Amino acid sequence: MILPISVQARLVFFCLLAGVITGGLFDLYRIMRGLKNPNKVVTFIEDTLFWIFTAIVVFIFLVFTKSTHLGMYAYMFIAIGLLIYMVFISKIFLIIQYRIFNSIGKISRIFMNTILYPFKIGFYKVKFKNKKKIIKK
Repeated sequence: MILPISVQARLVFFCLLAGVITGGLFDLYRIMRGLKNPNKVVTFIEDTLFWIFTAIVVFIFLVFTKSTHLGMYAYMFIAIGLLIYMVFISKIFLIIQYRIFNSIGKISRIFMNTILYPFKIGFYKVKFKNKKKIIKK
């Protein structure tokens, strides 16, 4: 089936965008997984699940954009989009993600300490009252 040029251009654009989305998901996965190197079996399972999830996300993206003419060149443009992401965007996106995760961690620690502080004071008062009673006996 011969596709009009406008449909082909749209397909190329959305395949490149799907590659960029794949790169973003990969960077998010790298940040969440961290630098630790767990068991090889666990790593294999995590990687397999990640790529299955990514394939589903890319397929759904292409279905919603009505770009499901998946010929060989579509996969090639997805790979080119991934390469463009890794070369030009990945470092910036990793820095932004790292800052966001650190900020979320700091905010959640501050929030939890603020919420738990009255309970800690009450716990220490009860604990030290009991110790004073034991020492006085």
